[in-house]
This record gives sequence, structure tokens and C-alpha cells, in this order.
Amino acid sequence: MSPLTTLRPDFAAIARWIPAGASVLDLGCGDGSLLRHLADTKQVRGYGVEIADADIVACLNNGVDVIQSNLESGLSGFEDGAFDYVILSQTLQATRHTEPLVSEMLRVGREAIVSFPNFGYWKARLNVLRGQMPVSAELPYQWYDTPNVHLCTLDDFEMFCANSRLTILDRRVMTGGNEVGFLPNLLGATAMYRFKRAE
Repeated sequence: MSPLTTLRPDFAAIARWIPAGASVLDLGCGDGSLLRHLADTKQVRGYGVEIADADIVACLNNGVDVIQSNLESGLSGFEDGAFDYVILSQTLQATRHTEPLVSEMLRVGREAIVSFPNFGYWKARLNVLRGQMPVSAELPYQWYDTPNVHLCTLDDFEMFCANSRLTILDRRVMTGGNEVGFLPNLLGATAMYRFKRAE
């Protein structure tokens, strides 16, 4: 497997949050790259959940245990507290029923990690000011063929967490592989959050 530095930037940031030996469920796992990396470098045990046939085959070729399922139908196949971490990377914005899915993530996992494109990023705002929906590396689709149904900003997600009684444990914001600390809701293209239910 490729070293951490060649992973997708949000994968590399997420991987830093996962301790050695943890159990992980990766929702919308794609080809299983993140789970393969975590298994190779941190002896993580886990499963991926994916719906696309080609990605299922890629996961199997990567040696990743994967279950073919639609996330919108829930996680009823998993017991309460079955995993240390449940990850939803670059998929939150494409889910139709966000609240129930986040609730399910925290039913089956002790902590949840999500990453998503930040619609508050200055380039996205500029596109909207010009009268067009944003198209970028983080938002690569045109308005008519996008799978994204719930685009949000960092502020939107943090308000969602507050309203849902979720405690944000950590946040990383990135643009082009570089971490953003100053004005993250304006200057950050991708956001990653680690959170749990409020005590």
C-alpha cells in the first residue's frame, strides 16, 4: 500500500485520528483504500460498506472486508457499539437522510468521523456570486448530474452538531492538501470532524 503521504489528503488526516488496533466501519468506502492503509499501518480491524459493484470488486482485490448495502437503508446489520470509529468520508453531502444516518453511526460506533466539501469556501461563494453553482476538485459535478443533495458549510455542520447534542472532539480543515487554521469556513475547501454523543 502507498505511504500515508500519497493518500487522499482527507484520508491522511482521518488516519491520524485512528489509534493502532481500533475497530473501524468505513461507510461508502469506495475501493477500500483507507481501510487497507489503516490495516497495513495500524493493524485496524474493520469493514467497509459500499453499494457500487466495481468498488466492491476493488475492495476484495485490496483485501478489504466489504458489505454491499445502501447506507440510506440504515445500519441494522450492526450491533450497538460494535466499532470504535465509524467513518463517512466525502459521502455526507450525498445522503438524503443525514440525521438518521449520523444517529446510526453513533449507535454502532463510539465515535464518528465525517469529511465533506465546504460550500462556504471562498471559490464556491465566488461561483455563486457569479450566478453559477460551484464546480471544483472538491465539487466536481455539474448541477444537473451531481449526487450531492445536502451541501453545507463548516458553520452549518457545527450548528447541526449543537442542535443534535453531538460533541465535536476535533476538526481539521484543508485546501489542496494543506491544513487551514485562519478563517477556515472561508479558506478551507474540505472539512473533517471527529465527534460523539454529548455526555
